[in-house]
Amino acid sequence: MSNPAITGEGRRPRLAAPPGACECHSHVYGPFSRFPLAPGRKPHAEAPVAAYERLLARLGFARGVIVQPSAYAADNACTLAAIAEMGTDRARGVAVTRPEVSRAELGRLHAGGIRGMRFYLFAPDLGLEVIDEMARRIAPLGWHVDVQGDGRKLPDWIPTLARLPVDVVIDHIGRIPPESGTENPAFAALLGFVETGRCWVKLSAPYYGSRQGPPAYADIAPRVKALIAARPDRLVWAANWPHPSFAVGEKPDDADLLDLLLDWAPKEETRRMILADNPARLYGFA
Repeated sequence: MSNPAITGEGRRPRLAAPPGACECHSHVYGPFSRFPLAPGRKPHAEAPVAAYERLLARLGFARGVIVQPSAYAADNACTLAAIAEMGTDRARGVAVTRPEVSRAELGRLHAGGIRGMRFYLFAPDLGLEVIDEMARRIAPLGWHVDVQGDGRKLPDWIPTLARLPVDVVIDHIGRIPPESGTENPAFAALLGFVETGRCWVKLSAPYYGSRQGPPAYADIAPRVKALIAARPDRLVWAANWPHPSFAVGEKPDDADLLDLLLDWAPKEETRRMILADNPARLYGFA
């Protein structure tokens, strides 16, 4: 575990994070002796909570949100253990469950710091066919649904998502291909959904929607700026550490990704909203 992208080490960002800043989407893997990956899922290098803590310290963040990775399917033990180690005053989580999850189990997850239910549509765990029922069940807990999938399908999904009795969080700027920029129909649908105030978007993983790539991901900037102009109060920032789609030697530097906000949101008060105020509301931090 010598690579900085896995250890959480590296340079400090130029952006000075505000007090209470919260990183809103990363994953913890391992130690595998205690938390082995689910059978048949994509292998990953260990990325333990101690390394995530180093990442937060390097970025200047006080809080973090640990999202259940698909490699653990619906076994949330590793995610819950990581939240417990950090403490629920500093950490929250997003879980994956089976459709038949009991009310008692949902209560246990809530007590462990979980505040959202993940629908990762690239894996066969929870799909949109059960999202109405699951949203109804988590509504009394104040949770949201967290959705990630092929962003080209957002215009088809949004009518279903818009009628749910809970807020909706869309990962990674929608994972919409770069074609047509802000005029892309899928991005236009996402922007319209955000404008309703029922949808939140994570400003994260720009590599999923960029053809131009690092360091500036310049073709993503107009979309992010359009979201910020529309509803800065419905946006949060996330690293997507440890970048599970990349090989260990190819992972981006999280400080570079955070520094993109200096261009995307040049006003300090806007960055404070995205980095601290919004996640405090969304994830229920004091």
